[in-house]
Amino acid sequence: MKAFPEEFRRDVVEIARSSREPRKKIAEDFGISPATLSNWLKADEVENGSRDGVTKDQVEELRQLRRRTRLLEQENEVLRRAAAYLSQANLKLGGSPK
Repeated sequence: MKAFPEEFRRDVVEIARSSREPRKKIAEDFGISPATLSNWLKADEVENGSRDGVTKDQVEELRQLRRRTRLLEQENEVLRRAAAYLSQANLKLGGSPK
């Protein structure tokens, strides 16, 4: 899969929206497939709010939240194990749990 710069994508989408040429012709002129152009147009509609979907900002936020959740779950597991260890150590020393 060939990656295209974001600026190139924006320019092609803008031209496709403002041109009377068929999308297939525009795609050929820019060396991309008609399906790629269609996907870029749909993604642009999502970003602009004219189509339902998940924006790039929402995807990034979700990625960060998932990363944070994993970290918190790991920290929670460490604390749970530490509490269990300390509880066992306290029982061995004859301390009274409160």
